[in-house]
Amino acid sequence: MDGDVDDPHGSRGHLESILTDPSFPWARRLQLATIVEMKLLVHLAAPTVIVYMLNYVMSMSTQIFSGQLGNLELAAASLGNRGIQVFAYGLMAYGAHKYAMLGIYLQRSTILLMATGVPLAVIYIFSRPILLLLGQSSEIAKAASVFVYGLIPQIFAYAANFPIQKFLQAQSIVAPSAYISTTMLVVHLLLSWLVVYKLGLGLLGASSVLSLTWWIMVIAQFVYIVTSQKCRFTWTGFSWQAFSGLSEFLKLSTASAVMLCLETWYFQILVLIAGLLDNPQLALDALSVCMTISGFVFMISVGFNAAARLESNSRVAIAYGSK
Repeated sequence: MDGDVDDPHGSRGHLESILTDPSFPWARRLQLATIVEMKLLVHLAAPTVIVYMLNYVMSMSTQIFSGQLGNLELAAASLGNRGIQVFAYGLMAYGAHKYAMLGIYLQRSTILLMATGVPLAVIYIFSRPILLLLGQSSEIAKAASVFVYGLIPQIFAYAANFPIQKFLQAQSIVAPSAYISTTMLVVHLLLSWLVVYKLGLGLLGASSVLSLTWWIMVIAQFVYIVTSQKCRFTWTGFSWQAFSGLSEFLKLSTASAVMLCLETWYFQILVLIAGLLDNPQLALDALSVCMTISGFVFMISVGFNAAARLESNSRVAIAYGSK
């Protein structure tokens, strides 16, 4: 199967030949193998890191634009983005190797995540009373709910984006997503500037632009999948087979969902606690800046982690294919 990585099978074959070559001492073999492995991993990781970082920058820029409106707006965006949206991210960050079945898994996981998005949308709709119930400031809760309303379409963009990215990464196709993310970041910044500063649509406008940007990015990646020759064996069109085995697929995904929820909800709890302090606007503003910087750096390790899983999955596929 073709991929964006230059001669990946050749590089892996070179790695295996080094490890099994008895003419080199084991220490020298380990050194050479490490160099080859790192080159391959960095080649895979660079576009993946770019995708994760640019996607994160889009959300970060939305908070920056919101912060330009005032301290209350920044606190509201932080509470809405971290306190509510991260909840959805945790539940949806699982999803989408037999070529044709990869396309079926893409559709199946998208169906499940879209279904998950429905109750999440209800939570978004009732975000204001939920935040008030959790003891948040009424003023901030009201503004945060306005921000969250604009993020409702993004829930379903997430539901499509996660499986699409896994579908492409499983085939070592990572560069197109990087190109699309780069383009969409520029578009997002321009639209955010227009909506917030020129049209004066405030928090709702800022979050709505973020949702729109994510949907355009999802559509662009899907168009690539449908039209690219690199996906001709893995995408054979829509199939009713995607609706079969949904319960089993959900069971397999549950463990990953629980693990990722626990990881992401940790940050959500910090934001909610900050909203309970004496000066919640200042606390949320300060925490928002700190967590935004921390999250941006964290995207580098997330990208390398995705590349490492990709490399591991490729090796398993090659091993089974050679049997």
